Amino acid sequence: MRVLPAAWRAARVTPLGELHAPPRMTAALLRLTVQVVLVASLWHGLYAGTGTTAGLSRDQAVTYAVLAVLASRLRELDQYTGRDTVIQHMHFGTIVYWYLRPLPPRRYYALRALGEQLYGFAWAAVGYAVCLAAGVVRPPASAAVAAVFALSLLLGQWILYYVLLAIDQLCFFTLRNNAAMLILLFAQNLLSGVYAPLWFFPDWFVTLSGFLPFQATLSVPLSLYVGRIPLSGAVAALSLQAVWVVVLALFTRLVWRRAARQVISQGG
Repeated sequence: MRVLPAAWRAARVTPLGELHAPPRMTAALLRLTVQVVLVASLWHGLYAGTGTTAGLSRDQAVTYAVLAVLASRLRELDQYTGRDTVIQHMHFGTIVYWYLRPLPPRRYYALRALGEQLYGFAWAAVGYAVCLAAGVVRPPASAAVAAVFALSLLLGQWILYYVLLAIDQLCFFTLRNNAAMLILLFAQNLLSGVYAPLWFFPDWFVTLSGFLPFQATLSVPLSLYVGRIPLSGAVAALSLQAVWVVVLALFTRLVWRRAARQVISQGG
């Protein structure tokens, strides 16, 4: 019976840091609003002189871009301010407390990430409803597309969890890796289609990204939503996402075991 209260406390760690700080919530709302307005304006401007580019209409492009902004809110909570990032714990030596609690580090990390994603999903869902009502984004073409998109988005967030976990696990094996983590986070956003849809990039870039898990986190579900990937190709896309979930789950599980033997304190 004590497992559920412990899980609940772990899941709400990061969201509480924002909920108990109204200025941070206001800033988050303002930032999200500005991002949506600017991104929508940008893509409307890019399509001002053309009807279709790279097989994508203006409405599809705007919908993709705005949904990418909203999806980024799912894991955008600020852990750094609360000094709850892995790199901070490793630097100050407080990572040792993760291994002294009754809750294993792997489970604590997963529960904390789950809480962040659920909280972020609430923000994204409200933002999506507002954008849909305002006509900024288009609804899915059918109920089948909506269902496939929902499943793909779930798998994509699952993959994203493992990708970000692997980036955090890098902290256990390197002493100073701020630059490496920034590069990896940039690569994640670029290769997943956060900045722009992947089909606008050169063929070699698209081919390279196909061998990496990044595009399965966001590009695949959004491509299904806007119709870039038709329903006939949904099974293959979902199957590839499921494979990445299994591969990354096994990889990060192995790294967790090795990480326990790498815990050192640089301070604290």
